[in-house]
This record gives sequence, C-alpha cells and structure tokens, in this order.
Amino acid sequence: MTVWQSFILGLIQALTEFLPVSSSAHLNIFPWIFGWDMPESFDVALHLGTLLAICVYFAKDWIRLISSGLKLAFHHRSRSKHSEDTSRDGKIFWYLVVATIPAGILSLVLDKIAEKIIGDNVLLEMGLIAGALIVLGIVLYVVDKKSESQVKYEEITLKQSILIGISQAIAAAFPGTSRSGITMTVARGLKIDRESSAKFSFLLATPITLAAVLVDIKDFVFNTQFFVGVLTSFILGLVIIKFFLSYLRKGSFKGFAIYRVLLGIVITILIFTRL
Repeated sequence: MTVWQSFILGLIQALTEFLPVSSSAHLNIFPWIFGWDMPESFDVALHLGTLLAICVYFAKDWIRLISSGLKLAFHHRSRSKHSEDTSRDGKIFWYLVVATIPAGILSLVLDKIAEKIIGDNVLLEMGLIAGALIVLGIVLYVVDKKSESQVKYEEITLKQSILIGISQAIAAAFPGTSRSGITMTVARGLKIDRESSAKFSFLLATPITLAAVLVDIKDFVFNTQFFVGVLTSFILGLVIIKFFLSYLRKGSFKGFAIYRVLLGIVITILIFTRL
C-alpha cells in the first residue's frame, strides 16, 4: 500500500466514520474496486485517528462526565449552583458505561460469528454490505421522517441508553450497517432529536473503538503510511464532527439515507459484473 493510498483511505475514514453511511463498508469497497492491498490492521489504525478526533472534540464533555460520574458514585453533595448539572452529567456518564458493557460483549460474539460465516468470500461480504446499506438506508429515512424530536441529550434515560448501546452490536454482525447509523436510527426511533442522537452516538462509540484499538495495536505497523492515514483521519475527523453536528440542528438524515441506498445499488451491480 502506497502513501497516497493511505492518505485517500484516511480521508474516506474521516468522511464516513461520523456520518451514518458506514466507514467499514467504504474501507472494504475502495480497496476491492481498485485492487489495493490494505492490511487488515490498517482499518483499525484509521479508527485510531477518528477516535483521537472524538476525544479532542469532546474533551471538555468527557472531563465533565467522568468527574461528575465519580462524584455521583461517591455520593458527593455539592452546594454549588452547578450541582444539578453535575448530577445530570454523572447520570449520563453511568448510562454510557452501562450501555457499553452488554454492547461490547454482544459485539465480540456477533463479530466472531460473522467472521466464520463470511470467511474469505469477498463477494459474499460485498453482498452483505450492499444489503445492509440499502436496508438501513430505508429504515433510517422512514424512522427519521416519522419520529418527533422530543428528547434532548440531557434528558436521555437509562433504558434509552441501553437500547442504543445494544444496537451497536448489529453493526458488528452485519458489515455495512454502520455503528453510527444504527445508533442514530434507534435514537431517532426513541424520539431523541437529531443533534443529540449524533452526540450520544459519538460518546457511546468512544470506549468500544478504544477497546478495538488496544486489542489490535500489537499488529500496527508504524511506518509512513500509518502516520499519514491516522493523521489525515484525525484532522479531517475534527472538521466532519463539527460540520455534522451543526448540520443536524436544522437538517435531516434524508440525504445520507438516499446515499446509502444508491451506494448499495452500485455495489450490487459491481458484484454481478465480477461474477
């Protein structure tokens, strides 16, 4: 894999990781179409870049969430005017923790099952990706259109957190589903507003992505391609997060849903041309 290819893949990772269009699908599709030899660990390495982007962008949020979570755990009684905010942030922190545990375990199990079923059958994998892109694209469009925006980020409940968290496991079982896509779809189905759905999805993805990076870090090859890909996905990732959250304050998921369906159709056509 060349430096230029790693740069392109870094761009693709940043552009698709935070949008509900599946970064893993795109990182499989492009090397397949152009015949690039992308090491399996490079996929996770690129996720390191977007993970850093999330951590930097939401650094203040995470500091506040962790601090408030610890205070809440130790029954800290604050008399300051910010005590209500501390309690709220503390609850959100523990909601994220509780939602991550079952999602992480279920993701590992389903990921292993998916690996055994797909194996080295590239066309089967591409077929599953195409199907997942189309199906979730339609579901995302319908759910987003019909769901009201009644719940804000601060009002998310434990039950909603667990449901959104567990939905992440579906992305592990079906390539092309998109972790952000499925979690935002479920969040919208629970009447959480679009911007809050995206923010909670990003925060929820942080610990699972970190775990994946730590598991595969031993396989990373720290060469020029690695640093170019990670740095590209990190820098552009920051831009995409800001753009996407700003867009969702007034925009909908319609455009992303249509893109998923069209991409799924294109992949399906390519599969038949290569049979």
